[in-house]
Amino acid sequence: MFCYQCEQTFKGTGCTIQGVCGKQPDVAALQDLLIYSLMGLSQVALAARKKNIIEEKIGVFTVQAAFSTLTNVEFDPERIFKLINEAVSLRETLKVKIKDSGGSADYPEGAATLNPGKNLEEMVKQGESVGIKTYPAGNPDILSLKHTVLYGIKGVSAYADHAYILGKTDDSVFEYVHRALASILSTDLSLEEWLALSLECGKTALKTMELLDAGNTETYGHPVPTKVPLGYKKGKAILVSGHDLKDLEELLKQTQGKGINIYTHGEMLSTHGYPELKKYKHFYGQFGTAWQLQIKDFPKFPGAILMTTNCIQRPQKTYQDNLFTSGMVGWPGIPHISDHNFKSVIDRALALPGFTEDKITGETTVGFARNSVLSVADKVIDAVKKGDIKHFFLVAGCDGAKPGRNYYTEFVEKVPKDCVVLTCACGKYRFFDKDFGDINGIPRYLDAGQCNDSYSSIQIAAALAKAFNVGVNELPLSLIISWYEQKAVCVLLALLHLGIKDIRLGPSLPAFITPNILDTLVKLFDIKPISTPDEDLAAILK
Repeated sequence: MFCYQCEQTFKGTGCTIQGVCGKQPDVAALQDLLIYSLMGLSQVALAARKKNIIEEKIGVFTVQAAFSTLTNVEFDPERIFKLINEAVSLRETLKVKIKDSGGSADYPEGAATLNPGKNLEEMVKQGESVGIKTYPAGNPDILSLKHTVLYGIKGVSAYADHAYILGKTDDSVFEYVHRALASILSTDLSLEEWLALSLECGKTALKTMELLDAGNTETYGHPVPTKVPLGYKKGKAILVSGHDLKDLEELLKQTQGKGINIYTHGEMLSTHGYPELKKYKHFYGQFGTAWQLQIKDFPKFPGAILMTTNCIQRPQKTYQDNLFTSGMVGWPGIPHISDHNFKSVIDRALALPGFTEDKITGETTVGFARNSVLSVADKVIDAVKKGDIKHFFLVAGCDGAKPGRNYYTEFVEKVPKDCVVLTCACGKYRFFDKDFGDINGIPRYLDAGQCNDSYSSIQIAAALAKAFNVGVNELPLSLIISWYEQKAVCVLLALLHLGIKDIRLGPSLPAFITPNILDTLVKLFDIKPISTPDEDLAAILK
């Protein structure tokens, strides 16, 4: 196996024996084969478009299947086996429709003609021959951009699937995903064309995040500032981790009146700010102060645990009997819920002891998405003009267990008192429970939500730029970004598509970016690695 799609890849170069995330070689090979089968499906889908055959279900399946290969999502070989067979079945059905409409029945040998193995062993062998290092490329820089596009597509696919669940789709997203996946097998695109395709991935990511934002806010209302207790209270309990708002809503509905309190963990913290979710009285607070991949808190949780999307590494035996999955996430032997019927989760929670006492360790405030912030934009603008607010720092992105991420805690702690910190995604767990105070009644710490809510942060920046009649790059705003997995890759590409410069990225640079490509990004966007908090703050505020 070879995988270097996440920041915590082994020695910063690539996992070759098993994934740091817990991914086994057979699963890695099956995921490679699934991506390869999606490339073949994409080649045929593009041919179908030429005959005006456009089927939404093909696009939906493609992004769902690509999402399953994201870091810490699908570890169950049997489910990946089914996805590969479904990809091939959809591909062959589409070929018949193209032929019936007078289109060509000939396709290049390879992904578009793949005949999958009849069992897992055969598929694993096939997958070992189509990994990411086999993609055709004239030089390592083109291969680097092919991988960048692939990982961007995986992030886009995650957001697109979340948006689809809430009834939001756009064919332009599916068209790009198919075109880009098919292009990875091509040999006729130049380095400049691959750079353009990478930035187009950012454009598509922005569109997808806009769709997801519309799905979230139209369904659950715009987030409002909400204080969330950190801790627990006596009673039966279910903990929900991940990102999926629909799963959380359905669970809240099904647990009403059953004497079960619902707690969030990780990225689900921000859901307490949505009016249509916070109305449930048994939706209580946040359990644990760890980021979403850390599992040290889970054995202490005396209730059932529902993982809704990519959240944790392979579960420990100490708590896996109380664990359930939904959405695209899955592990062998862990019950998976695909129909929003959470009776098994509820029954398990009722059978477990729950908390025997109340214990609150603090609180944090969420809900500073674009509507909340922009509703006080006049106060913010006035404070900037008066010099009371000197600078804004968007400290956002992923968290992880790898050493070096303490940079973000130290950075935020050292931000001057006349500056505001805006954050989103799970990187906030390095500092979210600290007291930052306020400036003229404006909180110095503004939590805009999940990584899924990155669109809100972008809109806040755009609105402030418009109010000051300057470009975003001229604002007193600095972006300090931490990355871990592929959703962070697509968000970064979205920022580059918007032309945002001077981004500081860490804790380490992506292993799939070659020195030449990094040099190009530095020249075009002045992107740079983080150094030390003191050095970076001094450079920014000079």
